[in-house]
Amino acid sequence: CALLGVQSVCEGATVTQELLKEGFHRDLLLKVELGVVGEHAGGCTVAARTHLPPGIYVDPYELASLQQHNLTKAVLIPDVVDVEAPEYLATDLLVLLYLEPDPWCSHCFRAALPVHGRYHRPAEDSEEALVILKSPEVLVCCCDNRPPAECWKPAEVEAACSGENAGPCQWYSVTHKSAHKESILQVPVGLRQHSSMVCAVTLLATVFCSSLILAAVCKYGQFS
Repeated sequence: CALLGVQSVCEGATVTQELLKEGFHRDLLLKVELGVVGEHAGGCTVAARTHLPPGIYVDPYELASLQQHNLTKAVLIPDVVDVEAPEYLATDLLVLLYLEPDPWCSHCFRAALPVHGRYHRPAEDSEEALVILKSPEVLVCCCDNRPPAECWKPAEVEAACSGENAGPCQWYSVTHKSAHKESILQVPVGLRQHSSMVCAVTLLATVFCSSLILAAVCKYGQFS
């Protein structure tokens, strides 16, 4: 989509993203303050288009459950996600996250999205892998009024203007500045020197559990 360089009339638009919680299961919190641009956003839908690298993903089943309870509205591209794939076999993902007005801030919008880290290959000397999450693109969809051309440019987005409305609508990319250019997700990984110990413990656990199952079958099973 087309983006316009930062101009003084558009500098009030600011986007902030935070990764909450720790470990593999996190919440991505997005906040957008339209500022001067917000004066033209009455009756419009505000969304954030976020690019997720292979190291992080959104669970489509979890997202569907949240949308059924009107807790989150988002569109996944593609809509089929392999939640079991490790990072080195996964692909990128685009998320169009619909934002809700912030009751405590005029011209502010926000939304939270559950995201999950993927398993990475074991590392040589670090117990964490870094996943870089870049700043999202701010999009606005107005079905009734025309946006100011100096701040908004048409964007190619194949999504409805509302999470519930399936009708077509023109999205616009909003020129903005980011509080932080990127966020870093720290994903725990194993160490290569521990591979022998992990294999041995896994083998022993498998043999032990299999023995318990076999003993229970022999004791309580009915054989004809």
